[in-house]
Amino acid sequence: MEFNKLITVPSLSDIKKVALLLDGVVKRTPLEYSVPLSDRYGAQIFLKREDLQTVRSYKIRGAYFKISNIPESLRPQGIVAASAGNHAQGVAFSCAKMKIKGNIFMPKSTPLQKLDAVRFFGQDYIRINLVGETYDEAFDASRKYCETQNAIYIPPFDDFDIIAGQATVTLEIMEQLGQKLDYLMVPVGGGGLAAGASLVLRELSPDTNLVGLEPAGAPSMSESIRARELIHLNDIDKFVDGASVKQVGAHNFSICLDGINQMLTIDKNHLCQTMLNLYAMKGMIVEPAGALSVAGLALIQDQIKNKVVVCIISGGNFDPKRFPEITKIAHSVY
Repeated sequence: MEFNKLITVPSLSDIKKVALLLDGVVKRTPLEYSVPLSDRYGAQIFLKREDLQTVRSYKIRGAYFKISNIPESLRPQGIVAASAGNHAQGVAFSCAKMKIKGNIFMPKSTPLQKLDAVRFFGQDYIRINLVGETYDEAFDASRKYCETQNAIYIPPFDDFDIIAGQATVTLEIMEQLGQKLDYLMVPVGGGGLAAGASLVLRELSPDTNLVGLEPAGAPSMSESIRARELIHLNDIDKFVDGASVKQVGAHNFSICLDGINQMLTIDKNHLCQTMLNLYAMKGMIVEPAGALSVAGLALIQDQIKNKVVVCIISGGNFDPKRFPEITKIAHSVY
């Protein structure tokens, strides 16, 4: 079954109320000035460190807000979610915190590190179901299960409650920055984070350029914005597991269509090199999706000269044992 608190596009007032509800549950993550990146690009570049968030990803924001809205009388029905990893951890943490049982459907290709994290945060309240090779296959299975069990569905991105939760990342950035923001670099998977950013910037900083970054192997938002309608991709490269979907959310797309100023796609070897660079510069261990925003700087370096730029580091759920694989990809030629 569906449960929604917000049935229309969230307002800035709605987003501020969500931020108050999340206070004490999620971390107010640092906004760090990056000297190496600023020097390299001749700009003032800041990193919004959602990789340091509880569950190491911004996804806890939307998941916790959504689940907290479920009335006590409906909670015994349990919840269902589908995720490639980070949404699952946010749902698992929230279920354990509120003592609600949940079933989470994840693709078989989900990294072991993310599966272990979901088990850790969910404790005895979560059951993991590994289905299919992509997020979309896990999503289809989760919807069928939800219908037969009459459980409450917690969407990963195409939902106004989820968008409002993710919007608190950009709200924090605007409160922390204290100066004019010229460019906000946002990774795009299903589009929840970008949609939330669009809504906040529309009210607080309409002159900011919102730049969306997608994996070249899964350009769902880029293709949809180009066509000005939702596009479903038949085949995607699932390497960037946190940002590879065949179709972005319908709500998210409608918000992003006029909210995103520029969509860029990042190829795999450049993304992997960026992950290595972040580790070398600051010892940052970020997942592929988390490096998308920084990887995008090289593509618009002429535009950002002498500008103030914030890159959202969306997640840090990455197994360091994979660094040899990342190094190999970074040094290969496509």
